[in-house]
Amino acid sequence: MLNIDKFKQIRALVIGDLMIDEYLWGSVDRISPEAPVPVVAIEKESQTLGGAGNVINNLVAMGSSVFAIGTAGTGKAGQMIFEKLAELGVETDGIISEPDRPTTRKTRVIASSQQVLRIDKEIKKQITPATLEKLMGIIENKMNDVDVIIISDYDKGLVTRQLVARTVGLAQDCGVLTLADPKSLNFSKYAGVSVLTPNKKEASLSVNMDIITQDDLFLAGEKIMDQAGLEKLLITCGKDGMALFEKGGSPHVIASKARQVFDVSGAGDTVISLLGLGLATGASFHDAAMVANAAAGIVVAKVGTATTSIQELRQALAQ
Repeated sequence: MLNIDKFKQIRALVIGDLMIDEYLWGSVDRISPEAPVPVVAIEKESQTLGGAGNVINNLVAMGSSVFAIGTAGTGKAGQMIFEKLAELGVETDGIISEPDRPTTRKTRVIASSQQVLRIDKEIKKQITPATLEKLMGIIENKMNDVDVIIISDYDKGLVTRQLVARTVGLAQDCGVLTLADPKSLNFSKYAGVSVLTPNKKEASLSVNMDIITQDDLFLAGEKIMDQAGLEKLLITCGKDGMALFEKGGSPHVIASKARQVFDVSGAGDTVISLLGLGLATGASFHDAAMVANAAAGIVVAKVGTATTSIQELRQALAQ
C-alpha cells in the first residue's frame, strides 16, 4: 500500500474550469401558498471553490503544492476565486481574467442536510485563441516543475481539444503524468492522457450503450480504451465502487465501503485528485485507486462539496 504521507511532496498542475460553489443553509417548516414548493428560511451562507477549484481543495488538503491554470471573470465571483486560492497558498499566475467570461457560480439551497434546489449562473463558450496561447505558454514554463497534471473539464469552454492535445504532448516529452476528468462525450478529445476518470453515466453516453450489468461495464470500458487510445481508465460507479481498466490486462472492480451518502457533489474531484497523487508517488494503479476510493467514501458522507484529511484517510484505510 502506498504511503499517503508522501502526498505532501507532490507538485500538481491543475488545469480546468474554476467555479464558486455557494451554499444557502436553512430549514423548512411549511409549504409555500404560492406554489407546491418548500419555503426555506435561510440561516447562513457559505462559499467555496467548485469545479477545478474543488480538485485544488482536495490536493491542498493532502498537503500537496498546487499551481492553477484557468480563467476567472472580473466580477465578484472572479475576485473570490483569487482570494480563496490565495488563502490556500495556491499559485495563481496561471489564471487569466476575462471580462466576457464571467466565473460560473452554482448556488445550492440546503435544508435539513438535503439539497432542495440548485441555481447555475454561467456562460459556456470556448476560450479565445489569444487566451489559449497565453495559457499554453504558462503550462510549458511549469512543465519541468510538476509531478502530475490534472485536467478538470466541466465543459465550460476552457478545456478545448487543442489545449488537451498540446498539454499531453508537452507532458509526454517531460515524462509527467496527466489525468483527465471528462465532460465531453467524445472521449477522443482526451487521447493520450495517462488516465481518464469518467463516471458510469458519462461512460454510458460516450459509447451510446446502457450499462446495467458488470459485463456491460467491462464492454463499455474496453470501447472507451479503444476510442481514446488509453493506457489506463477508471470508471466511477457510485455506491458500486469503481472499475479499473489497463491496456493488456483484465478489468478489475474495487467495491466501495458501505457509508451513509449525504451528497455526491465533488466525489469525482476527490477521486481524480487522490488517484493522481497516488500515481505521482510511484504507487501502482490499483493501490492509488484503492486510496482514491476510500477518500471518495469519506466525502460523500459529508454535506456539500467537501474534502478529506490525511487523518480521516488514514483511519479509513486502516478499517
